[in-house]
Amino acid sequence: MKPQHKPIRGVIVDLDGTMLDTVPDFEVAINRMRAEFGLGPVAAEQIARMVGKGSENLIRGVLALDFDQAGVEQRIGEAMASYHRHYIAINGDYSTMYPEVTEGLAAMREMGLALACVTNKPMAFAQPLLARKGLSHFFDVLYGGDSFERRKPDPMPLLGACASFALHPDEVVAIGDSSNDAEAARAAGCFVLTVPYGYNHGRPVHEIESDGIVTTLLDAAHRIREHNEQAKAHR
Repeated sequence: MKPQHKPIRGVIVDLDGTMLDTVPDFEVAINRMRAEFGLGPVAAEQIARMVGKGSENLIRGVLALDFDQAGVEQRIGEAMASYHRHYIAINGDYSTMYPEVTEGLAAMREMGLALACVTNKPMAFAQPLLARKGLSHFFDVLYGGDSFERRKPDPMPLLGACASFALHPDEVVAIGDSSNDAEAARAAGCFVLTVPYGYNHGRPVHEIESDGIVTTLLDAAHRIREHNEQAKAHR
């Protein structure tokens, strides 16, 4: 973000790997599902590399550890139903919030910024999780992986969030932990900031093309405030 650009008026925040460490929830639900198929457990580290492209992609990846493509296709429907059942039962029980998430969101609210949570997690999972963790009230809108025809890294969900704000994408910054977030933001025309502690499919965050790495959401709020002050001074 550069001072000659417009002030930031809206923020789009990712969920898994950005606000909450949800891999422990995934681990429990996935391994309960796998047990029903007579399969052994998968480690959290392996699951973390598969997170970020939606539930079906995650479960297909988990099944592919044991079955060929035909075997995955044969089992995906039953596996998804089992996973959904187990995930709903424990949604939020094992996940934890990253440092300075509430402080960062509160600071953005105090700045008068519009806030959206855009995640590839299905709405049936995302909505109760945000509520349980006390984060729902920060957001004007929430969009899940099933809210639009396409998910991140497609820009459609981010463009939908910008439209809900009635803001041009160059007045909006997306904050996430993965290349999915960055690619979607770039394609939408938004700024993008990345956090270093998420998943990113097992790849280093420094490989992501972004407008900067922020240590926490509070750091992101400070960065946005600084940008807006500089943008105002250059007007």
